Amino acid sequence: MTRAPYAADPEAHGGREFGSTGAGERRGPRSAFQRDRDRIIHSMSFRRLKSKTQVFIAPEGDHYRTRLTHSLEVAQIGRVIARALGLDEDLTEALCLAHDLGHPPFGHAGEAALGDALARHGGFCHNAQTLRTVMRIECPYPDHDGLDLTWDVLEGLAKHNGPVRAPGWALAELDAAFPLQLDAWPSLEAQVAAVADDIAYDNHDIDDGLRAGFLALDELLTLDFLADAWRAVEKRFPRAPRERLLRELVRDQIGMMVNDVIAHTAAMVRGLGSVAEVRAAGRQLAGFSPAMAAQERRLKAFMYERLYYHPEQIAAAERARDVVARLYAAYAQDARLMPEAWQARLPAQNPERARVIADFIAGMSDRFAIEAVARIYGKRPEGLINV
Repeated sequence: MTRAPYAADPEAHGGREFGSTGAGERRGPRSAFQRDRDRIIHSMSFRRLKSKTQVFIAPEGDHYRTRLTHSLEVAQIGRVIARALGLDEDLTEALCLAHDLGHPPFGHAGEAALGDALARHGGFCHNAQTLRTVMRIECPYPDHDGLDLTWDVLEGLAKHNGPVRAPGWALAELDAAFPLQLDAWPSLEAQVAAVADDIAYDNHDIDDGLRAGFLALDELLTLDFLADAWRAVEKRFPRAPRERLLRELVRDQIGMMVNDVIAHTAAMVRGLGSVAEVRAAGRQLAGFSPAMAAQERRLKAFMYERLYYHPEQIAAAERARDVVARLYAAYAQDARLMPEAWQARLPAQNPERARVIADFIAGMSDRFAIEAVARIYGKRPEGLINV
């Protein structure tokens, strides 16, 4: 598809913090955004997503989603939308793949525990931690910290949820070092990555919730738009097993949302002639139509009530939160429990010391955190796995 005039241009990107232009910039016929994507995929932080919570904590079943599979699904949806709109697919994919790199073990339960631990030291935010991860913690290169991604990728990650009017300490520090225009809307590619995230977890979490028995079809069908979609699926495949019909329902929902985003965004950007005009619009341009947005809000509310806040989920999350809190307490009391490489980089004073301890914990997988607390306290935590 022809590149749209409002698409990000890899030949005119916003630069790199450390301006790397050596042999690494000439390895193969890749654009700047393709190199960014590859740096993310080859990072240790990306690999660890395979063992980080998406919905269910440390699931034993092979078929439940993790942060890694979720990120891959977001990238697939994001590329489809970007291609249809004539946007840069590689920038969109890089943003989709990296958007959850800052999540600590056990998802939002782990984030809450680190937020409590750092309450006197500026707090903790997984989105800001994503930037901290790719700009300061991942250090595979000999001459600079971080992955040295383009400004366009860093800006899109910082504004995953839109402009940031009051950045916390982590984002403020990084913005001071490499300004990201935090108070402005990002590129269309970044906006597409954000809505692709919503589409992926709205629908794939239904699939996992049904598989685990935390959701029931009858409950889902109390939402009229899902009931209509279900009747349409049954009519098309009257003899198919229910399990296959459920997966068809999820596919239909994803397709409907994707098509809605493409149509609505195309109408919103009609007449725009540059990336600068996208930013000058001062509002979100890529997203759901008002009607679909209302349906999506209803679906989210349903999922929070029936799945994310399910009593078993809450109980497991509390136990997971305790694991992270105990890990932080142990490392804060005796840094010798940390690997030597992390001990060497540990500042002497707070708040910097507390923040680096949080960096170490945030990078852990669920499995590593469970093993670490068992090693330190002599007992493996129980009741974390609920599927």
